[in-house]
Amino acid sequence: MNKKVVLAYSGGLDTSVILKWLEVEKGYDVIAVCVDVGQKDNFEEVKKKALSSGAIKAYAVDVKDEFVQEYIFPTLKAGAVYEDDYLLGTSFARPLIAKKLVEIAHLEGAEAIAHGATGKGNDQVRFEVTIKALDPNMIIIAPWRQWDMKSREDCIDYAINHGIEVPVTKKDIYSRDENIWHISHEGGELEDPWNVHNEEMYKWCKTLEEAPDKPETLTIDFVKGIPVKINGKEYSPLGIIEKLNELGANHGVGIADIVENRLVGMKSRGVYETPGGTILYEAHKNLEKLIFDRSLMEYKKTISIKYAQLVYDGLWFSPLKEALDCFVDKTQEKVEGTVKLKLYKGSVKSVAIKSDYSLYSEEYVTFGEDEVYNQYDAEGFINLFSLPLKLKKIMELNQEKKVV
Repeated sequence: MNKKVVLAYSGGLDTSVILKWLEVEKGYDVIAVCVDVGQKDNFEEVKKKALSSGAIKAYAVDVKDEFVQEYIFPTLKAGAVYEDDYLLGTSFARPLIAKKLVEIAHLEGAEAIAHGATGKGNDQVRFEVTIKALDPNMIIIAPWRQWDMKSREDCIDYAINHGIEVPVTKKDIYSRDENIWHISHEGGELEDPWNVHNEEMYKWCKTLEEAPDKPETLTIDFVKGIPVKINGKEYSPLGIIEKLNELGANHGVGIADIVENRLVGMKSRGVYETPGGTILYEAHKNLEKLIFDRSLMEYKKTISIKYAQLVYDGLWFSPLKEALDCFVDKTQEKVEGTVKLKLYKGSVKSVAIKSDYSLYSEEYVTFGEDEVYNQYDAEGFINLFSLPLKLKKIMELNQEKKVV
Protein backbone atom coordinates (compact mmCIF):
# COMPACT_ATOMS: atom_id res chain seq x y z
CA MET A 1 0.00 0.00 0.00
CA ASN A 2 1.42 3.35 -1.05
CA LYS A 3 1.91 6.18 1.42
CA LYS A 4 -0.37 9.19 1.13
CA VAL A 5 0.48 12.79 0.33
CA VAL A 6 -1.87 15.77 0.42
CA LEU A 7 -1.25 18.13 -2.49
CA ALA A 8 -2.27 21.78 -2.57
CA TYR A 9 -3.99 21.55 -5.96
CA SER A 10 -5.40 24.21 -8.26
CA GLY A 11 -5.68 22.42 -11.59
CA GLY A 12 -3.17 24.88 -13.06
CA LEU A 13 0.09 24.06 -14.78
CA ASP A 14 2.36 23.57 -11.79
CA THR A 15 0.10 21.50 -9.56
CA SER A 16 -1.19 19.41 -12.48
CA VAL A 17 2.37 18.40 -13.27
CA ILE A 18 3.23 17.91 -9.60
CA LEU A 19 0.31 15.52 -9.11
CA LYS A 20 1.55 13.25 -11.87
CA TRP A 21 5.17 13.59 -10.70
CA LEU A 22 4.27 12.55 -7.14
CA GLU A 23 2.40 9.52 -8.49
CA VAL A 24 4.84 8.40 -11.18
CA GLU A 25 8.22 9.46 -9.84
CA LYS A 26 7.66 9.18 -6.08
CA GLY A 27 5.06 6.41 -5.85
CA TYR A 28 2.61 8.30 -3.64
CA ASP A 29 -1.15 8.03 -3.44
CA VAL A 30 -2.09 11.65 -4.02
CA ILE A 31 -4.99 13.40 -2.28
CA ALA A 32 -5.67 16.65 -4.14
CA VAL A 33 -7.00 19.54 -2.07
CA CYS A 34 -8.30 22.71 -3.68
CA VAL A 35 -8.95 25.41 -1.09
CA ASP A 36 -11.53 27.93 -2.27
CA VAL A 37 -10.42 31.38 -1.08
CA GLY A 38 -12.44 33.07 -3.81
CA GLN A 39 -10.67 32.15 -7.02
CA LYS A 40 -13.08 31.98 -9.95
CA ASP A 41 -12.78 28.26 -10.68
CA ASN A 42 -15.29 25.51 -11.35
CA PHE A 43 -14.35 23.38 -8.37
CA GLU A 44 -16.28 20.33 -9.48
CA GLU A 45 -14.32 20.37 -12.72
CA VAL A 46 -11.08 20.87 -10.79
CA LYS A 47 -11.87 17.81 -8.67
CA LYS A 48 -12.71 15.77 -11.77
CA LYS A 49 -9.44 16.82 -13.38
CA ALA A 50 -7.48 15.80 -10.31
CA LEU A 51 -9.08 12.37 -10.25
CA SER A 52 -8.60 11.87 -13.97
CA SER A 53 -4.95 12.90 -13.58
CA GLY A 54 -4.27 10.19 -11.02
CA ALA A 55 -5.39 11.46 -7.60
CA ILE A 56 -7.04 8.83 -5.38
CA LYS A 57 -9.24 11.48 -3.76
CA ALA A 58 -10.05 15.14 -4.31
CA TYR A 59 -11.38 17.82 -1.97
CA ALA A 60 -12.75 21.29 -2.67
CA VAL A 61 -12.93 23.22 0.59
CA ASP A 62 -14.85 26.51 0.71
CA VAL A 63 -13.15 28.83 3.22
CA LYS A 64 -14.15 32.22 1.79
CA ASP A 65 -16.08 33.35 4.87
CA GLU A 66 -13.25 32.31 7.19
CA PHE A 67 -10.75 34.00 4.89
CA VAL A 68 -12.58 37.33 5.01
CA GLN A 69 -13.39 37.37 8.73
CA GLU A 70 -10.26 35.76 10.20
CA TYR A 71 -7.55 36.87 7.77
CA ILE A 72 -8.60 39.85 5.62
CA PHE A 73 -10.38 41.91 8.29
CA PRO A 74 -7.65 41.55 10.95
CA THR A 75 -5.07 42.74 8.42
CA LEU A 76 -7.30 45.63 7.35
CA LYS A 77 -7.81 46.67 10.98
CA ALA A 78 -4.04 46.59 11.44
CA GLY A 79 -3.62 48.87 8.42
CA ALA A 80 -0.90 46.49 7.24
CA VAL A 81 0.63 47.33 3.84
CA TYR A 82 3.93 45.78 2.77
CA GLU A 83 6.47 48.33 1.48
CA ASP A 84 3.78 51.01 1.07
CA ASP A 85 2.02 49.31 -1.87
CA TYR A 86 1.22 45.61 -1.44
CA LEU A 87 -2.08 44.77 0.28
CA LEU A 88 -0.90 41.22 1.09
CA GLY A 89 -3.47 39.30 -0.95
CA THR A 90 -1.38 36.18 -1.50
CA SER A 91 0.44 36.50 1.81
CA PHE A 92 -2.49 35.97 4.16
CA ALA A 93 -4.19 33.36 1.97
CA ARG A 94 -1.27 30.93 2.26
CA PRO A 95 -1.48 30.32 6.03
CA LEU A 96 -5.18 29.53 5.75
CA ILE A 97 -4.60 27.15 2.84
CA ALA A 98 -1.77 25.45 4.73
CA LYS A 99 -3.97 25.11 7.80
CA LYS A 100 -6.60 23.27 5.76
CA LEU A 101 -3.95 21.02 4.21
CA VAL A 102 -2.80 19.99 7.67
CA GLU A 103 -6.37 19.30 8.79
CA ILE A 104 -7.04 17.04 5.78
CA ALA A 105 -3.66 15.32 6.13
CA HIS A 106 -4.64 14.39 9.68
CA LEU A 107 -8.10 13.27 8.54
CA GLU A 108 -6.68 11.07 5.75
CA GLY A 109 -3.67 9.74 7.63
CA ALA A 110 -1.23 11.25 5.14
CA GLU A 111 2.44 11.42 6.04
CA ALA A 112 3.31 14.33 3.77
CA ILE A 113 2.05 17.59 2.29
CA ALA A 114 3.21 18.86 -1.12
CA HIS A 115 2.94 22.33 -2.60
CA GLY A 116 3.74 24.01 -5.92
CA ALA A 117 5.68 27.02 -4.68
CA THR A 118 9.06 27.56 -6.32
CA GLY A 119 12.42 27.64 -4.57
CA LYS A 120 12.79 31.34 -5.37
CA GLY A 121 9.54 32.67 -3.94
CA ASN A 122 7.91 33.64 -0.67
CA ASP A 123 5.11 31.07 -0.81
CA GLN A 124 7.37 28.13 0.00
CA VAL A 125 8.16 29.86 3.29
CA ARG A 126 4.55 30.74 4.02
CA PHE A 127 3.32 27.20 3.41
CA GLU A 128 6.08 25.44 5.25
CA VAL A 129 6.32 27.75 8.27
CA THR A 130 2.58 27.30 8.81
CA ILE A 131 2.74 23.51 8.41
CA LYS A 132 5.63 23.29 10.87
CA ALA A 133 3.80 25.55 13.32
CA LEU A 134 0.71 23.31 13.23
CA ASP A 135 2.37 19.88 12.85
CA PRO A 136 6.15 19.76 13.37
CA ASN A 137 6.32 16.09 12.32
CA MET A 138 4.69 16.47 8.90
CA ILE A 139 6.90 15.67 5.88
CA ILE A 140 6.93 18.51 3.35
CA ILE A 141 7.57 17.94 -0.36
CA ALA A 142 8.50 20.92 -2.53
CA PRO A 143 8.98 19.54 -6.09
CA TRP A 144 10.39 22.80 -7.50
CA ARG A 145 13.37 22.28 -5.16
CA GLN A 146 13.74 18.61 -6.04
CA TRP A 147 12.93 17.75 -9.64
CA ASP A 148 14.94 18.33 -12.83
CA MET A 149 12.50 20.77 -14.43
CA LYS A 150 13.89 24.31 -14.47
CA SER A 151 11.11 26.41 -15.98
CA ARG A 152 7.40 26.63 -16.71
CA GLU A 153 8.25 25.71 -20.30
CA ASP A 154 9.67 22.42 -18.99
CA CYS A 155 6.43 21.86 -17.09
CA ILE A 156 4.39 22.43 -20.24
CA ASP A 157 6.50 19.83 -22.04
CA TYR A 158 6.06 17.35 -19.14
CA ALA A 159 2.30 17.92 -19.16
CA ILE A 160 2.10 17.31 -22.91
CA ASN A 161 4.16 14.13 -22.62
CA HIS A 162 1.82 12.77 -19.93
CA GLY A 163 -1.41 13.85 -21.56
CA ILE A 164 -2.23 16.51 -18.96
CA GLU A 165 -4.41 19.41 -20.10
CA VAL A 166 -3.12 22.76 -18.78
CA PRO A 167 -4.64 26.26 -19.07
CA VAL A 168 -1.48 28.06 -20.27
CA THR A 169 0.73 28.07 -23.32
CA LYS A 170 4.27 29.22 -23.92
CA LYS A 171 2.76 32.47 -25.23
CA ASP A 172 0.52 33.06 -22.17
CA ILE A 173 3.19 32.52 -19.57
CA TYR A 174 1.96 34.64 -16.62
CA SER A 175 1.88 33.06 -13.19
CA ARG A 176 -1.31 34.18 -11.47
CA ASP A 177 -2.76 33.93 -7.99
CA GLU A 178 -6.41 34.77 -7.40
CA ASN A 179 -8.60 34.98 -4.33
CA ILE A 180 -11.51 37.11 -3.12
CA TRP A 181 -9.11 39.96 -2.22
CA HIS A 182 -6.94 40.22 -5.33
CA ILE A 183 -5.45 38.70 -8.44
CA SER A 184 -1.71 38.91 -9.07
CA HIS A 185 0.35 38.53 -12.23
CA GLU A 186 4.03 37.61 -12.44
CA GLY A 187 6.43 36.43 -15.14
CA GLY A 188 6.57 37.19 -18.85
CA GLU A 189 7.57 40.75 -19.71
CA LEU A 190 7.25 41.72 -16.02
CA GLU A 191 10.61 40.11 -15.31
CA ASP A 192 12.27 43.19 -16.83
CA PRO A 193 11.26 46.25 -14.75
CA TRP A 194 11.97 48.51 -17.75
CA ASN A 195 9.12 46.89 -19.67
CA VAL A 196 5.78 48.67 -19.40
CA HIS A 197 3.27 46.01 -18.34
CA ASN A 198 0.68 44.92 -20.87
CA GLU A 199 -2.77 46.03 -19.74
CA GLU A 200 -4.32 43.09 -21.58
CA MET A 201 -3.23 40.95 -18.62
CA TYR A 202 -5.98 42.47 -16.41
CA LYS A 203 -8.65 39.99 -15.38
CA TRP A 204 -10.80 42.13 -13.08
CA CYS A 205 -10.20 45.83 -13.59
CA LYS A 206 -11.00 48.14 -16.46
CA THR A 207 -8.15 50.22 -17.84
CA LEU A 208 -8.25 53.96 -17.19
CA GLU A 209 -9.40 54.48 -20.77
CA GLU A 210 -12.24 51.97 -20.34
CA ALA A 211 -13.37 53.29 -16.94
CA PRO A 212 -16.43 55.57 -16.85
CA ASP A 213 -15.90 59.27 -17.52
CA LYS A 214 -18.22 60.12 -14.63
CA PRO A 215 -17.10 59.66 -10.98
CA GLU A 216 -19.10 57.53 -8.56
CA THR A 217 -19.65 58.34 -4.88
CA LEU A 218 -20.33 55.72 -2.22
CA THR A 219 -20.39 55.42 1.56
CA ILE A 220 -19.00 52.69 3.81
CA ASP A 221 -20.05 52.20 7.44
CA PHE A 222 -17.63 50.65 9.93
CA VAL A 223 -18.21 49.04 13.33
CA LYS A 224 -15.12 48.32 15.46
CA GLY A 225 -12.92 48.75 12.39
CA ILE A 226 -14.91 46.31 10.26
CA PRO A 227 -16.99 47.39 7.22
CA VAL A 228 -20.67 46.49 7.58
CA LYS A 229 -22.61 48.65 5.08
CA ILE A 230 -22.21 50.10 1.59
CA ASN A 231 -24.47 53.03 0.69
CA GLY A 232 -26.52 52.33 3.81
CA LYS A 233 -27.20 48.71 2.86
CA GLU A 234 -25.94 45.95 5.15
CA TYR A 235 -23.84 43.17 3.59
CA SER A 236 -22.22 40.00 4.87
CA PRO A 237 -18.43 40.20 5.33
CA LEU A 238 -17.95 38.29 2.08
CA GLY A 239 -20.63 40.38 0.38
CA ILE A 240 -18.81 43.59 1.33
CA ILE A 241 -15.66 42.45 -0.48
CA GLU A 242 -17.57 41.18 -3.52
CA LYS A 243 -19.56 44.42 -3.90
CA LEU A 244 -16.52 46.68 -3.50
CA ASN A 245 -14.56 44.55 -5.97
CA GLU A 246 -17.33 45.11 -8.48
CA LEU A 247 -17.48 48.87 -7.90
CA GLY A 248 -13.72 49.37 -7.80
CA ALA A 249 -12.96 47.21 -10.82
CA ASN A 250 -15.47 49.16 -12.91
CA HIS A 251 -13.49 52.35 -12.22
CA GLY A 252 -10.05 50.79 -12.66
CA VAL A 253 -9.27 51.17 -8.94
CA GLY A 254 -6.61 49.03 -7.27
CA ILE A 255 -4.07 48.28 -10.01
CA ALA A 256 -0.52 48.32 -8.63
CA ASP A 257 2.71 47.58 -10.50
CA ILE A 258 5.17 46.78 -7.71
CA VAL A 259 8.83 45.88 -7.34
CA GLU A 260 9.11 44.30 -3.89
CA ASN A 261 11.75 42.75 -1.67
CA ARG A 262 11.10 39.05 -1.29
CA LEU A 263 11.80 37.37 2.02
CA VAL A 264 14.34 35.07 0.32
CA GLY A 265 16.52 38.05 -0.60
CA MET A 266 15.80 38.98 -4.19
CA LYS A 267 13.53 41.59 -5.71
CA SER A 268 10.50 40.62 -7.77
CA ARG A 269 7.92 42.44 -9.81
CA GLY A 270 4.21 41.83 -9.92
CA VAL A 271 1.05 43.52 -11.11
CA TYR A 272 -1.79 43.32 -8.61
CA GLU A 273 -5.50 44.03 -8.97
CA THR A 274 -7.06 44.76 -5.56
CA PRO A 275 -10.11 46.96 -6.22
CA GLY A 276 -12.23 46.36 -3.12
CA GLY A 277 -9.23 46.20 -0.82
CA THR A 278 -7.89 49.51 -2.06
CA ILE A 279 -11.24 51.17 -1.34
CA LEU A 280 -11.42 49.67 2.15
CA TYR A 281 -7.89 50.71 3.10
CA GLU A 282 -8.55 54.29 2.01
CA ALA A 283 -11.80 54.44 3.98
CA HIS A 284 -10.43 52.76 7.12
CA LYS A 285 -7.28 54.89 7.19
CA ASN A 286 -9.22 58.14 7.01
CA LEU A 287 -11.76 57.08 9.63
CA GLU A 288 -8.90 56.36 12.04
CA LYS A 289 -7.49 59.85 11.38
CA LEU A 290 -10.75 61.35 12.65
CA ILE A 291 -10.81 59.20 15.80
CA PHE A 292 -7.21 58.59 16.93
CA ASP A 293 -5.09 61.12 18.78
CA ARG A 294 -1.58 61.86 17.51
CA SER A 295 0.34 59.46 19.75
CA LEU A 296 -1.91 56.52 18.87
CA MET A 297 -1.75 57.37 15.15
CA GLU A 298 2.05 57.43 15.24
CA TYR A 299 2.45 54.25 17.26
CA LYS A 300 -0.08 52.29 15.21
CA LYS A 301 1.88 53.13 12.05
CA THR A 302 4.86 51.38 13.60
CA ILE A 303 2.71 48.39 14.47
CA SER A 304 1.22 48.34 10.96
CA ILE A 305 4.66 48.08 9.36
CA LYS A 306 5.67 45.20 11.64
CA TYR A 307 2.31 43.46 11.18
CA ALA A 308 2.68 43.65 7.40
CA GLN A 309 6.16 42.18 7.57
CA LEU A 310 4.98 39.27 9.73
CA VAL A 311 2.12 38.52 7.34
CA TYR A 312 4.36 38.83 4.28
CA ASP A 313 6.92 36.50 5.85
CA GLY A 314 4.32 33.81 6.59
CA LEU A 315 4.40 34.23 10.39
CA TRP A 316 0.63 34.34 10.79
CA PHE A 317 0.67 31.90 13.71
CA SER A 318 3.62 33.50 15.53
CA PRO A 319 3.36 34.73 19.14
CA LEU A 320 4.21 38.29 18.08
CA LYS A 321 1.43 38.36 15.48
CA GLU A 322 -1.00 37.06 18.11
CA ALA A 323 0.08 39.77 20.56
CA LEU A 324 -0.21 42.51 17.93
CA ASP A 325 -3.75 41.37 17.18
CA CYS A 326 -4.66 42.15 20.79
CA PHE A 327 -3.23 45.66 20.43
CA VAL A 328 -4.99 46.22 17.12
CA ASP A 329 -8.35 45.03 18.47
CA LYS A 330 -8.06 47.48 21.36
CA THR A 331 -7.40 50.36 18.95
CA GLN A 332 -10.47 49.46 16.90
CA GLU A 333 -13.04 49.62 19.71
CA LYS A 334 -14.11 53.13 18.67
CA VAL A 335 -13.33 52.97 14.94
CA GLU A 336 -16.96 53.41 14.00
CA GLY A 337 -18.55 55.79 11.56
CA THR A 338 -19.24 56.49 7.91
CA VAL A 339 -16.79 57.39 5.16
CA LYS A 340 -17.84 58.89 1.84
CA LEU A 341 -15.54 58.11 -1.09
CA LYS A 342 -15.25 59.08 -4.74
CA LEU A 343 -14.14 56.59 -7.41
CA TYR A 344 -12.80 57.95 -10.67
CA LYS A 345 -10.38 56.72 -13.34
CA GLY A 346 -8.27 54.47 -11.13
CA SER A 347 -8.38 56.64 -8.01
CA VAL A 348 -10.30 56.41 -4.76
CA LYS A 349 -10.45 59.39 -2.40
CA SER A 350 -12.11 59.93 0.93
CA VAL A 351 -14.21 63.12 0.60
CA ALA A 352 -16.20 63.18 3.86
CA ILE A 353 -16.21 61.41 7.23
CA LYS A 354 -18.41 61.30 10.33
CA SER A 355 -18.21 59.39 13.61
CA ASP A 356 -19.72 59.60 17.08
CA TYR A 357 -16.17 59.06 18.37
CA SER A 358 -14.61 61.88 16.36
CA LEU A 359 -11.97 63.95 18.16
CA TYR A 360 -12.49 66.77 15.70
CA SER A 361 -14.11 69.81 17.33
CA GLU A 362 -15.30 72.70 15.20
CA GLU A 363 -15.51 74.82 18.34
CA TYR A 364 -11.77 74.52 18.90
CA VAL A 365 -10.46 74.82 15.35
CA THR A 366 -12.72 77.57 13.99
CA PHE A 367 -11.08 80.74 12.69
CA GLY A 368 -14.06 82.64 13.99
CA GLU A 369 -14.80 83.74 17.55
CA ASP A 370 -15.16 80.95 20.10
CA GLU A 371 -15.71 80.55 23.84
CA VAL A 372 -13.70 77.35 24.51
CA TYR A 373 -10.13 78.20 23.53
CA ASN A 374 -8.02 80.97 25.06
CA GLN A 375 -5.40 81.77 22.45
CA TYR A 376 -3.22 83.45 25.09
CA ASP A 377 -2.63 79.99 26.66
CA ALA A 378 -0.51 79.11 23.62
CA GLU A 379 2.21 81.51 24.76
CA GLY A 380 2.98 79.52 27.90
CA PHE A 381 2.89 76.28 25.95
CA ILE A 382 5.38 77.63 23.39
CA ASN A 383 7.70 78.88 26.17
CA LEU A 384 7.83 75.43 27.76
CA PHE A 385 7.98 73.55 24.45
CA SER A 386 10.91 75.65 23.22
CA LEU A 387 12.81 75.63 26.53
CA PRO A 388 15.33 72.88 25.58
CA LEU A 389 16.24 74.76 22.39
CA LYS A 390 16.52 78.04 24.30
CA LEU A 391 18.83 76.50 26.92
CA LYS A 392 20.99 74.91 24.23
CA LYS A 393 21.50 78.24 22.51
CA ILE A 394 22.31 80.01 25.81
CA MET A 395 24.96 77.37 26.52
CA GLU A 396 26.53 77.83 23.06
CA LEU A 397 26.65 81.63 23.49
CA ASN A 398 28.28 81.27 26.91
CA GLN A 399 30.91 78.95 25.43
CA GLU A 400 31.65 81.47 22.71
CA LYS A 401 32.21 84.19 25.35
CA LYS A 402 34.72 81.99 27.18
CA VAL A 403 36.70 81.46 23.98
CA VAL A 404 36.90 85.20 23.37
